[in-house]
Amino acid sequence: MTTPHVVSVSSDDEHRFTKLRREAITLVAGLGVEGDAHFGATVQHLSRVRRDPTQPNLRQVHLMHRELFDEVDADVSPGELGENITTEGIDLLALTRGTLLRLGADAVVEVTGLRNPCLQIDRFKSGLLKQVVGTDSEGRTVRKAGVMGVVLAGGVVKPGDPIMVEIPAGAGEPLAPV
Repeated sequence: MTTPHVVSVSSDDEHRFTKLRREAITLVAGLGVEGDAHFGATVQHLSRVRRDPTQPNLRQVHLMHRELFDEVDADVSPGELGENITTEGIDLLALTRGTLLRLGADAVVEVTGLRNPCLQIDRFKSGLLKQVVGTDSEGRTVRKAGVMGVVLAGGVVKPGDPIMVEIPAGAGEPLAPV
């Protein structure tokens, strides 16, 4: 098994689907990725702002497992699906709500839920949405496009940084879309 680590980091100051790969990003407690369009204490996702701009931003950081790229037919690279942090060696989708991810020396992200991918994925690569959202044998929706989180402790995150996973005590609440 691969030791959990950061593969790539990305951000974009505009609301575009794909984020630009960076040498490092800075996470800011309570706000997200410095310089990213989703940076803020309240929701920044455009469709959610239109509904209620006062709701808390539970989507400050988007993390996606690099292993997903091996599962899809499309040729995708880190940052292209809109994630801020591409990980390797962690089953992000199996985490529970409230799991803490310690990234590098200082940063801590609390997992809030699953990314709910939208049609922009098909605009990026036709047919990709069906590959990252499907149903299991019992007819339940399965979302594979990573997890969202909030920043509890800030710090610089860069490729190669180790990731420590702290699962909350007890059974933990399964992840749901946020």
